[in-house]
Amino acid sequence: MLGVIIIVFGSILTAWGTFIIKNNNMLFGKNKISKNVFDLVINGEASGIGQFLGGIICIILGIISFIVK
Repeated sequence: MLGVIIIVFGSILTAWGTFIIKNNNMLFGKNKISKNVFDLVINGEASGIGQFLGGIICIILGIISFIVK
């Protein structure tokens, strides 16, 4: 049951991170990639890339919890 909750939470984080990456206007950087990487360094998980990567990690941990079980 906990694995399913982690996978759902990871899916939500991944979708929200993708939305933030596409729609966020950052202050520094010449293109979207450099802006998002700079935002990740400054804000960490609060940035779009941080949420996206956190969501992927949650999904992987949820799948691993099913395998270990």
